[in-house]
Amino acid sequence: MALILSPKTSTCRCIAIMGQDTILRCDGRELRFSDLIELRKGQEEGVLLEERHNNLCSLGLSQTQDLPNGFCSVSLRNYYASEGEDLASPHFRAKALHEWLGKTRFCTRCGARLVPGTAEEETSLVCPECGDIVYPRIEPCIIVLVRRGNDILLALHNRRNAQYYSCLAGFMEAGESAEQAVRREIMEETGITVRNIRYFGSQSWPFPSQLMLGFTAEYESGDIRIQESELQRADWFPRDHCPITPPKGSLAYRLIHQE
Repeated sequence: MALILSPKTSTCRCIAIMGQDTILRCDGRELRFSDLIELRKGQEEGVLLEERHNNLCSLGLSQTQDLPNGFCSVSLRNYYASEGEDLASPHFRAKALHEWLGKTRFCTRCGARLVPGTAEEETSLVCPECGDIVYPRIEPCIIVLVRRGNDILLALHNRRNAQYYSCLAGFMEAGESAEQAVRREIMEETGITVRNIRYFGSQSWPFPSQLMLGFTAEYESGDIRIQESELQRADWFPRDHCPITPPKGSLAYRLIHQE
């Protein structure tokens, strides 16, 4: 079985997620399955799952969990920044899977309770009544750094990370390419047009389920007119005199400081 809820034992790599944090042992050793069982004590809603084909066993805990002695928590963003993509990737996957499981319990076709799928090499939930198969949800988003000579376009957003100036970003819509989404989001949020859109890189961002597709673009025309429902402010800034921007551990940081 590809996805096993509440395994009895596991030799897979063990990871524990609590809200937007990952839980580590204070002695620096990797978590063991016995650690997951210890962390789960008293947590009736704690979800334990195993993906044998991905060598992953993970525990999802409530954000209000008090940790036993010998364990500490660190934000997933900080863990990514300090440890890098290869080490952080399984933690990001665990976070995304627990977000998915928490929101995906019933079949959207017939309303029956979903159960783990039995396919050996995939992670899925299956409806026992109508047979519908549900896979982990991924929501593609674009994020773009717009350049105008030596200046870059940064915005202060209303809802996400409002303490930072960051790149423009948004969800892709049905029927459009990533490049079309870049043009649309920039026009909607700032009223300007761009050219020379170039792919930069990607990043899993499971807060809750995004796949960020990074681009750069050059200013073409128009004056900034912000979409007030989305932005507090947007402006051009010299690259070497930026306001406070997102910290390391995000694609936005890489676009602004390393592109």
